[in-house]
Amino acid sequence: MKVSLGGVLLLGSVVVALLLLNVLSPMMTPFFLGALLAYLGDPWVDRLERWRIGRGLASGLVFLAIALLVAITLMLFIPALAHEATELLKRLPATLVWLQARLAPLLTPWIGVDAGGMDVRGLAEEYLGDWEQSSDVLGYLLGQLTASGKAIFGAVMTLALTPVVAFYLMRDWDSIIERLDNLIPRSQLVVIRSLVRAGDDMLAAFIRGQLLVMIFLGLFYSIGLGLLGVEMALIIGLVAGLASVVPYLGFILGLALASLTAAYQFQDWLHPAYVLGIFLVGQILEGSVLTPWLVGDKIGLHPVAVIFAVLAGGQLFGFSGVLLALPVTAVLMVLVRFSLQQYLHSQWYQGSAESSSVTVDEPAESEPQALTTTGSEASEAKEGGAVTELESNPAIDGRGVEE
Repeated sequence: MKVSLGGVLLLGSVVVALLLLNVLSPMMTPFFLGALLAYLGDPWVDRLERWRIGRGLASGLVFLAIALLVAITLMLFIPALAHEATELLKRLPATLVWLQARLAPLLTPWIGVDAGGMDVRGLAEEYLGDWEQSSDVLGYLLGQLTASGKAIFGAVMTLALTPVVAFYLMRDWDSIIERLDNLIPRSQLVVIRSLVRAGDDMLAAFIRGQLLVMIFLGLFYSIGLGLLGVEMALIIGLVAGLASVVPYLGFILGLALASLTAAYQFQDWLHPAYVLGIFLVGQILEGSVLTPWLVGDKIGLHPVAVIFAVLAGGQLFGFSGVLLALPVTAVLMVLVRFSLQQYLHSQWYQGSAESSSVTVDEPAESEPQALTTTGSEASEAKEGGAVTELESNPAIDGRGVEE
């Protein structure tokens, strides 16, 4: 098998990049966050540029808008979240005792063990430790952080470097893309540009679209539960919104937490039924309005792939890996689908040019077109090369690439 020097160099570069990422992951958080903010802000900078505003000034205005939005969000939600977390930790032992009293008679016949004999209050108090003794969760967290010099240094560096990295990347984003484009081999220019465009569409759909879906769902659940009078509404809504990155996980997790909270708080079945109605409306809103409008049908990641990507990223690269897991997986899906298209139209898959045509009596609608391609057509497709394949079959990512 013939191995090209370019392929070996590319593989070596990828391996070196992964090793460096693994080694430098503790210090990469501000760079990843800065790159994320720059990617989110670049379309707005380009729009301001079309209004004849300089790139530097436009980047500064967009950066200030993002910083102001983040600051307002933190000032509004952090105190409320800290208060709810404090109340949750205080009430957790009593809640577990109530839950044990309600569920133990139902579970004992099934599991064959007396679940009511467990000292859940003692276990909760022992597990919580200093948390239960603290009257302010936010103050406790700050105290724990300030107790470690390394944690203080990491937090300060993240807060200080992220805005700087974000501003400079946002200002120089177009020039960086242009320089990278100039490094592409001219013979593969159309192929690589098409893949990059498909990857950008996929990444934009995930980061800009899915992020907005998570925010909208979190706000909807929090407001709905708050109007119903359910305690811990903000925390439950936040958890449900974040977990909605995996299809149905946010709905199931949020419904379980909100139903248990409502049942313990109101001691009836009516309020859990109201909670079910809120989450059903949220699920319908997500599937019928938010996802088609903000995300579309561009990601296509299986729920199991989403869970595996997050866990694998965290295991390999820590918090930086968690941040990068889903965006990287979404982009890799473009390469996987492109490779699959190339394989289905390759000589190896279709057989030799001299072989007789392969026919199927009743091909399914979802079967690839390559199954009914004759040997002569396969030869013509091979002679056309990868560029011709991209131009004639734009479905690199399974749904099309905008040229």
